[in-house]
Amino acid sequence: MGGMPLNDMPWWRWRSNVRSALHMLSDPVFQRECWLAGRTEYGDVTDAVYRLVEDTWLDNWSAEKYVGTIFRDSQEASLVDVAVLRVLRIMHQVGPDAPVSAYLDHHGWDEAVRAARDAHVRLAVADGDDPEAPPRTLEVLQIMNANGG
Repeated sequence: MGGMPLNDMPWWRWRSNVRSALHMLSDPVFQRECWLAGRTEYGDVTDAVYRLVEDTWLDNWSAEKYVGTIFRDSQEASLVDVAVLRVLRIMHQVGPDAPVSAYLDHHGWDEAVRAARDAHVRLAVADGDDPEAPPRTLEVLQIMNANGG
């Protein structure tokens, strides 16, 4: 998210949180090397899910509601909706306090990762960012949000 124009969307802080979550949820290598390894600077899978839905309430309604404020178009919103539904289904099945391995070993996890990847790539490219860059730590995300990108 280094070069991304965070503040060109009205609710860019929410967008940056959603993007951060999707980025982490879409990267199996990151999940093994950071979440399974217990690296705390990235939070855990539950933190990522919380960032995905905390301000947006995407666990209660469609991302379509935010086209023009968080999401650039209906295509972004649709991809985010698919990712949210797949990730939340797993979270409800394994429980929010389950170990990371319960998520990663879940039979639907690969599908959730693919959906998060589709959404992550679409949002990153639309923001002029490299979708292959590694996820930012929570501290970097907080600094970026405080400083406006």
